[in-house]
Amino acid sequence: MLHGSTPKEGIVWTPTPEYIERSNLKAFMDHHGLGSVDELAARSANDVAWFTQAVLEYLDIQFHHPYTQVVNLDQGIQFPTWCVGGGLNIVSNCLDKWLSDPESAARPAIVSELEEGTVEALTYSELAAEVNRCANGLRSLGFVKGDVVGLFMPMTIHVAIALLALARIGAIALPLFSGFGAGAIASRLNDAGAKGLFTADAQYRRGSVVAMKVTADEALQSVASVHTVVVCRRVNDEAPMRAGRDHWWHDVFPTQDPTAAYEPTSAEDLLMILYTSGTTGAPKGAVHTHCGFPVKAAQDMAFGTDVHAGDVVYWMTDMGWMMGPWLIFGTLLLGATCMIYDGAPDHPGPERLWRLVEDHGIHVLGLSPTLVRSLIAYGDAPFADRDLSSLRLFASTGEPWNPDPWRWLFERVGGGTRPIINYSGGTEISGGIVMGNPLQPLKPTAFAGPCPGIAADVVDEAGQSLLAAGSVGELVIRAPWIGMTRGFWNDRERYLQTYWSRWDGIWVHGDWAAVDEDGMWYLLGRSDDTINVAGKRVGPTEFESALVSHESVAEAAAIGAPDEIKGTRVVCFCVLYDHTAKAEILRDELLSLVARELGKPLKPSAIFFVRDLPKTRNAKVMRRIIRSAYLGEPYGDTSSLVNPEALEDIVQMRADARPYTG
Repeated sequence: MLHGSTPKEGIVWTPTPEYIERSNLKAFMDHHGLGSVDELAARSANDVAWFTQAVLEYLDIQFHHPYTQVVNLDQGIQFPTWCVGGGLNIVSNCLDKWLSDPESAARPAIVSELEEGTVEALTYSELAAEVNRCANGLRSLGFVKGDVVGLFMPMTIHVAIALLALARIGAIALPLFSGFGAGAIASRLNDAGAKGLFTADAQYRRGSVVAMKVTADEALQSVASVHTVVVCRRVNDEAPMRAGRDHWWHDVFPTQDPTAAYEPTSAEDLLMILYTSGTTGAPKGAVHTHCGFPVKAAQDMAFGTDVHAGDVVYWMTDMGWMMGPWLIFGTLLLGATCMIYDGAPDHPGPERLWRLVEDHGIHVLGLSPTLVRSLIAYGDAPFADRDLSSLRLFASTGEPWNPDPWRWLFERVGGGTRPIINYSGGTEISGGIVMGNPLQPLKPTAFAGPCPGIAADVVDEAGQSLLAAGSVGELVIRAPWIGMTRGFWNDRERYLQTYWSRWDGIWVHGDWAAVDEDGMWYLLGRSDDTINVAGKRVGPTEFESALVSHESVAEAAAIGAPDEIKGTRVVCFCVLYDHTAKAEILRDELLSLVARELGKPLKPSAIFFVRDLPKTRNAKVMRRIIRSAYLGEPYGDTSSLVNPEALEDIVQMRADARPYTG
């Protein structure tokens, strides 16, 4: 931990011969004569060109024009050029290459379930035909290579078709969170100069109809560049349609030719702009290419979560979070089946998630620690009678784990036999910096190490490596990788300032990390969330892990607030399973618990009970916004929040100047 050492947890899972022998990672290592994961990590970090070439070959990435050089660093480590001179449209690898074999053409490519229970599935052949119809329809509407088109849609089969069709014609997709308000949509469309937008009439959320077209229309009032809107009918809502600009999906695409030539894009042509919120300022548009984001996604999916052709993969996500495109591109490049679900994972009851696993034979289930914490309250009943035999492993990302929820998922749901592949990186990474894998043992909340090809390090304030010392420091990357963003859309200087300005030639990611004596990695939260109490740097997850270990606490968040004596005092916010609990007695118990776990000097100055914590759709708790609300400071960008109403309790506490008991 920040003020002490790495967590003292023992190994709880060791790979069985079955996991080892079937793994993509072992096959890759055997092919290249590598005897250990450590040997692979060292070679892949030190010889980026060799590793990238090897991955492109392993994934069978097919170019319509060969590249002459794997990577060129003439513009510096910050701006490498990959697959120089190569011609690549990634959709030809996601779909076309599977169609020559009748067996793979008939394999399920995507399965969709809607909250109301409707299920739809498309084989690779059927998906290719639908993508081609959409591509032809887009061309008929006047879209051409290089046009930016927004995707403000529910997580249905149509959003996957639209994403792939845009790439097929060489357009640039701009995924948008399906819960965005008009202002957030407009700011991103304007920044990117978008020419078009896909949306839906409305969507369902916990059985209620949530309008989308109306929100899109409000946003478009201030977006002059958008000339065409395509509307998918999701709930048969009476969506207002503007003549000349708006077109129903079902009027344009079903009658198109099911064959369509792909645009002969170059490997480095833009594929997507993924916006990510910063602590201050406008959201940042990370740009990704045909040979970048999808290749990194498929690599991590193959080596970390061990996805093979025919496997069914479901990750609880939205297309507006990077894990949405990651899921689509990664599964299809590997010939696997992408499972998507449009709805709440606990509606109409807490068994919904486990029923998805049972009904669709899911092999890899991706979820967040926050979701797991919310499911604990329901006990074992929701999954006890479900057939989870298809499930080979869990995967998680979005935020650091607390030990108790990790153990609950591993032991209670997984029976202690299914690993939890911890995964962390970011939108600008195209996937992971650190990750578990099927060849190395697991400790609770830990990562096996850096993803192959990522030259990760942990450094002190002078930029010196701390790996040998085992101390806590900044997570950095010392070499380029193929999935790295090609910069921020129209903002070169902000990109350089954000990641490259602290130390020369070193990417600073903004996380605190540590490595234990067994070589396992831990992430301890964002470095800008770190709390400095009387000279001791403490990660918020230390307080939060202590608090959620109490049987009454479902979720917790810790922040630092100004203090005249210590410089910073710790303030904690807890969500309880039972809001009728006696607050004062429980508060005293929790204060004593934290003091016992972390030491009396780190005892919080206050604990407040709230109904919810502000989170993004991918369930990341936004501590910076909690702190701003508590201190009465400007929030900054809040467009990614799925529950902005959660700030009301915190604001009210400040107004009352007393602990709020929910």
